[in-house]
Amino acid sequence: MTAKTRLPVLLVGGLHSEAREQVVLRLLHTVRGSVALHHDLSTAADGTVRRTVRDASGELSSGQAPLVNDCACCALREDLVPELQRLAESGLHRLAVVELWDSVEPRPMAEVIAAHGGESLTLSNVLTAVDPALVLPYLSNGDDLAEAGLAAAATDQRTIADTWARQLEYAPVLALADGEEADDEDRAVLAQLHPTARHVPVASRQLAEAAFAGFDVEAAAAAQHPACALLPQEAEESGVATFVWHRRRPFHPERLYQALEDLACAAVRSRGRFWLADRPDTLLSWDAAGGALCVENAGPWLASLPDAAWDMIPPMRRAAAALDWHPEHGDCCQHLVFTAPGLDREGLERLLDSCLLTEGEFAAGREAWKRLLASFDALLDPVS
Repeated sequence: MTAKTRLPVLLVGGLHSEAREQVVLRLLHTVRGSVALHHDLSTAADGTVRRTVRDASGELSSGQAPLVNDCACCALREDLVPELQRLAESGLHRLAVVELWDSVEPRPMAEVIAAHGGESLTLSNVLTAVDPALVLPYLSNGDDLAEAGLAAAATDQRTIADTWARQLEYAPVLALADGEEADDEDRAVLAQLHPTARHVPVASRQLAEAAFAGFDVEAAAAAQHPACALLPQEAEESGVATFVWHRRRPFHPERLYQALEDLACAAVRSRGRFWLADRPDTLLSWDAAGGALCVENAGPWLASLPDAAWDMIPPMRRAAAALDWHPEHGDCCQHLVFTAPGLDREGLERLLDSCLLTEGEFAAGREAWKRLLASFDALLDPVS
């Protein structure tokens, strides 16, 4: 490697630790000059994070990184780029494989490398290691990471299900450690949750090729934003269904709030964007897995912004709004997607439709909508 050549960095993540280990070992043995860097966050309770570097022959070095603000992930972020730059400066390696610890999500790590890698590092791709037989059990697991000993910080409130969903949906490549336990239902869930992902068997030659395919951090972030996310399409296979619900009328806040528990539990995974009548200018995100729902303010609908503000909006966001623009409501809409085996499409559609404003309520206009009971204040504007 010459001094001017950037070291390709591949992120390999996922809660399926055995599958992840298979991916890393395969890469070390098939990509000449590859090296793997891993931060073990399980030692965080002792105040440190253990770092190891290995190649196909075994461990090359090890060390410790101190916790930063009692946060193991923060320690990882602080230590990751300097270690990768050290590997790059040695000129000995063709590929650096970063094996992320179980609950570490790839997006923040990808963005750290892209932002601070300088002239010595380039992010070559992001892979999530998957055991197809475990996709449903993990998506259905609403336990907190802390209960499973997988929390990355004392304040970590994520669950196994929502963490796994984000790991799965961010990566453009899913490396499949497929065993005999996986069936057609498992594969259908995987295909419907992330239909644009490339599926690569761990034992195939395609794995090494995928490691160098390239990765666009900005495009990946845009694809996750609720305003322009690449949500799954309608599908049904092997008893697994994906239902896409799209409406223009806003939700009645009180009726929707009362239905949240049933809606969150209606599918193993649901996500999208929605519109509340009492907050007509606010784009709200919907993110549910394992029966737990997260609702967040994702900023304004573009229809609520003055023309002069549009120049500050990313092109992908403007393009997504233009594709779904309504002459009266602009980009304001309901767009929710539900995926599950045995999904009750008809029942789900009836429940969602019942939460919309009636024709009479809609005709009353925005000023009347804003006077409706603000049922979501506790979720969106919590008192600190």
